[in-house]
Amino acid sequence: MDDAGIGWIAAIIIGGLAGWIASNFMNSNTGVLANIILGIVGAAVASFLLGLLGVSFGGWLGYLVAGFVGACILIAGARAVRS
Repeated sequence: MDDAGIGWIAAIIIGGLAGWIASNFMNSNTGVLANIILGIVGAAVASFLLGLLGVSFGGWLGYLVAGFVGACILIAGARAVRS
């Protein structure tokens, strides 16, 4: 998160937005707090996985994209575990 150049408040806002977009994209029914957690944790997961591939994002838009991708991965993983 510090590498992206955004603060904690911005991370919460962008993470919530990324989680909300991912929950709508994946047809998941999650609340506001779950969306924020999905977006922030998803951004960390996606940044790690994409970093292994040599891809890195920066700034607000990069954090949003990483949060969206990571949240989709987390939602799909949760569905796979529940099934």
